[in-house]
Parts: sequence; structure tokens; C-alpha cells
Amino acid sequence: MCKTIGGTMMKTLVVSEKGELSVVEVAKPAYGKCQALVKMKSCGVCNGTDTKLIHGNFKNFDTYPAILGHEGVGEVVETGDAVTSLRKGDLVLLPFIEGDLDGYASGWGAYSEYAVVGDRDAYVKNGMGPGTPEWSDSYFAQTIMKPEDKVNPVQASMIITFREVLSAIRRFGFRENESVLIYGAGPVGLCFTKFTKLLGMKTVITTDICDDKVATAKKMGADYAFNSTTCDVNAEVKKLFPEGIDYVVDAVGINAFINPSLALIKNNGKMCCYGISPKLGMELDWSQAPYNWQLQFVQWPSKEEEGLAHSQIMAWINQGVLAPDDFISDVFSFDHIMDAFALLAERKAETKKIVISYD
Repeated sequence: MCKTIGGTMMKTLVVSEKGELSVVEVAKPAYGKCQALVKMKSCGVCNGTDTKLIHGNFKNFDTYPAILGHEGVGEVVETGDAVTSLRKGDLVLLPFIEGDLDGYASGWGAYSEYAVVGDRDAYVKNGMGPGTPEWSDSYFAQTIMKPEDKVNPVQASMIITFREVLSAIRRFGFRENESVLIYGAGPVGLCFTKFTKLLGMKTVITTDICDDKVATAKKMGADYAFNSTTCDVNAEVKKLFPEGIDYVVDAVGINAFINPSLALIKNNGKMCCYGISPKLGMELDWSQAPYNWQLQFVQWPSKEEEGLAHSQIMAWINQGVLAPDDFISDVFSFDHIMDAFALLAERKAETKKIVISYD
């Protein structure tokens, strides 16, 4: 039996089929016996998913109007009768709105004043674990923050992106002492840059179209960083690696990077595409590629793999080698969320991760 919250209302951000954003009032979400209600504390603005949902080009998503937001952090305020692992006051990552709410589809829904998380242990104990209709893989990644973790709620929202990128790096199979070229120095590209150096990759090259972002990539540990509008990136990489580079990463989601990059990868190298491109097809030209190579897409990070990446991310943060504030440029209150999305649309060079705070 699901509980309802006294018919009270909350505010949430929704997008229409035409890409129009608005803040509306809806009923607070119901939650089941193995779930908890959380009051949202923060939510990161995703340059990829949120933007594509607004523009109507997120792969296989066509249910509008929709509630946006997926990089959320919330505080548990109520728990279901069967919950054992969640307590009031717990700070939890990745709360969602599950299913439709007052006629709005879930675009994950963390830009809301309240959302829901699941207690994995309670689901399993009550026969509703993985493989059952009641289960959501999101529960794998709805992690409880520990009191000793050295992050506040705004900083904690960055952990969502950190875990997504680290789990993708593991899926791509990056190894120490190898080389990588990363296209893009936005929040995701900077994560790839930082993590590949932390993991011991020998040479990391990052490119962008803005000098400020190129400079930031160098600060994040890139051995080389190039502005692709002022130099020939392929020529520069060939100077450094005449026999080719181990990996090339599209951290932006632009198909146009793929064909020219194939001329840069070494024999048995890999072209790695992260995220979902707004264009879902292209003519692939491998005439300049080596005889043996791979093309791999990670469009949808596994929530279980994200959950498994959590301990490594928190070890880096708690040891002081990974600082969430280095990736965050702007924090807006929920009352000014429309200003946050206006800034996102401007795509200013100095803008990194934007975070919405509910306090």
C-alpha cells in the first residue's frame, strides 16, 4: 500500500513538448512500504540529458509534459513500514519521481521539492528484488552518504556525474600507462581528464573550443590541452603519437568527432563515445583507421555500476585529491531555477556545472 502525504502540494520544474519550461504545483509523490520520501537538497543541471529532453532529442523519450532532473540529493523525511536501511535525516543520492505525477511524465523529476528513494535491502527481504516488477535499477545507485564524507549537499550533487564517468571509464577498459585524447572540457570532459590521470594513464590530451576550458583542463591534469579552433588537433596528436593513441573519447556527444578520430587511434585502439548524440545516425568512414580497432558507445550508464563506483569516488574526495567545487561554477536557489537554465542556454565559456539548491 502506498502512502500519500496529506494531499499537500509541492513545486516542480516541467518541460512541454515545445521545450517550454515552467514551475508548477503538483501533489507530493506517494511512496511504498520499501521506499522513503526525501526533501530535495540539491540537483545538478545536466548539460546532456536535461538539454536533450528540453530540445526533444533524447533517444526514445517522447512523453511530454515531463518533470526534469536526475542529479539529485535529498534528505529522508518519512519512511515506509518495511524500510530498515534508511532513517530520517539520511542524505541520499539520486532520488526520483517514479511514474507519472498529476499528468506529468517522469524525466526523473529531481527538480522537485520532494522525491522518492528505495531501500534495496527491504525490497529483497520482501521478495521484490532485482527482476521483479516492483524493482528499479535506480535503487542500486541511491546511496546513503556517510557522516564522515567531506561534502555538503551542493557538492554531493557532483558525485552523480563523477560516478557516471568513472563507471564509463571502467566499461571502456582504460588502463594505467596508456594514452587518451578527450574531446570536450565541459563537466563530463573535465571528469574524464581528472580521473584518467588519477588512474595512472600516461598521457592525457584534452581539447575544447574555448581557451578558458583548455586552461581548466590543464589544471585538472591534462598533459596537453588544445583549442581545436586555433590548431589542427589531429596534426598535434600525430606529432606526439606517430603510431596512434590508445583511446579517443567523445565527451560531448557529437557524431562529427568520430570519423576524423579514427585516423588517430593505434592498432587495436578504441573510439569511445559517451552519452547520447542528438543525431542518431551517420556514415561511418574507417578508411583512415588501422586494420584492427573498436568503436564503443556508453549511452546509458548502468546504475549498478554507478553504485559500485561510489566507494572509489568517495575515497578520492575524502583523501583530498578530488574536489567537487573545482567542477561547479554556479549555484542557484530553486526559486531562481529559470535563471539557471537561461545561463545554461547561453553556454558561456566559464560555466561548468550548475547546481540548484533547495535550502
